[in-house]
Amino acid sequence: MTKFRTIWTTEDAYVEVIDQRKLPHEFVTVRLETYDDAEEAIKEMTVRGAPLIGATAAYGIYLAVREMIEDELDGSFLDEAFTALRASRPTAVNLFWALDKMRVALDNCEGDFMKTAWEAAAQIVEEDVETCRMIGVHGLPLIEAIAARKEGEVVNILTHCNAGMLGCVEWGTITSPIYQAIQKGIKVHVWVDETRPRNQGSNLTAYELTRHGVPHTLIVDNAGGHLMQHGMVDMVIVGTDRTTRQGDVANKIGTYLKALAAHDNNIPFYVALPSTTLDMSIRNGLTEIPIEERNQDEVRYMIGKGQNGKIQPVLICPETTPASNYGFDVTPARLVTKIITERGVCDASEEGLLELFPEFNSPKTN
Repeated sequence: MTKFRTIWTTEDAYVEVIDQRKLPHEFVTVRLETYDDAEEAIKEMTVRGAPLIGATAAYGIYLAVREMIEDELDGSFLDEAFTALRASRPTAVNLFWALDKMRVALDNCEGDFMKTAWEAAAQIVEEDVETCRMIGVHGLPLIEAIAARKEGEVVNILTHCNAGMLGCVEWGTITSPIYQAIQKGIKVHVWVDETRPRNQGSNLTAYELTRHGVPHTLIVDNAGGHLMQHGMVDMVIVGTDRTTRQGDVANKIGTYLKALAAHDNNIPFYVALPSTTLDMSIRNGLTEIPIEERNQDEVRYMIGKGQNGKIQPVLICPETTPASNYGFDVTPARLVTKIITERGVCDASEEGLLELFPEFNSPKTN
């Protein structure tokens, strides 16, 4: 496995990210010099995935601090940065967690304000790397058990959206156990949902698995149930942008349908999550998780590489047809077999989560 990072700092102490809107056809990086740049990168999905969104927001605050000091602005400028970044995406709780961490670090700063912001953002990044590695450590035995039961035959894993390295900083959540299984010589094959409407599966997951030499097959979103009915899926692993106190899971739209199909076919449905995506302040995901509604043109158009070699949007419906574009859906805890975290595997329930994370001992804790 060739590891890479999705966000890094430059020699002149600015920030760069991969422009994921260009993948898989072009590898382009974007330089972030202001908090406005970070906000736009999050809002326009230059960066994607809850952990990476949080890391980008953290560095966005560092950039705001730098702007404030270099341009001799007052503290209201920093408040504006926090407000703007908090509003950049509504569903991924990592965003708010990272911004809260940055606020605490800056509020407690008694020395170099810019250095404090820089170090706090860097710590968030490094913690995500280790968190994702440990998710793989705890998720690996689940794959090993299936491989043993199949006497060394290929383990077929279905996933939805992208929660690989490109959705995190390194390792990824769903891909960490997959990569670690391959490092141990286990035969793995991944069914990759295209994940309409932004095609994070076909664009990002397929790109990443190709880069790392992981056997995979792209499928349309609606094929998963058919594959499960015919014994072609051994397990499902998905990520999450927000998980409630009782174990309800918000993930890319279409995840709920995969969970229903897995449940109907007695196939284990796992959710890989860093604890930073836990929102222990809410219980009922169906009523309390805000579901982002995005621009209808993400549904009405598909972006691809034409025969002329150009990357361009293509209208796929009548010009006057309106479209609905919900970004996420909620999978009830009852459909989740287990949750895989950096501290271990647990039931999708308040009791299961608190057993691993006893510090979340108050309904108001987040």
